Amino acid sequence: MHEYSIVQSLLDLCDENAKKNNASSVLKVMVKIGALSGVEPQLLETAFETFKEHTICHNAEFVMHLQPVKIRCRSCSNENELQEHEYICPDCESVDIEVIDGEDMYLMQLELDS
Repeated sequence: MHEYSIVQSLLDLCDENAKKNNASSVLKVMVKIGALSGVEPQLLETAFETFKEHTICHNAEFVMHLQPVKIRCRSCSNENELQEHEYICPDCESVDIEVIDGEDMYLMQLELDS
């Protein structure tokens, strides 16, 4: 379950940012999780709630934004969100596409209390 190590890194990042901004606590942690990131949102949330105790995030709300796979077609130049994992342009049916969003997980925003 690599979500535990992800949460530990996230908590470390929150602590680092709170110290840089002279904050006494973190009120909200907002992350973006791509459909292809390999992160299981429910497990990540459970891990965050479990490991936030005794950290600067102990009262923090955890907000997840789930990002579907977004592609750009190299043939017709259209951008689309894929509803299923069929890597084909829904407009022109070309398979010459590139994934432009939905592969990563990252920290979007922190709400700090001073």
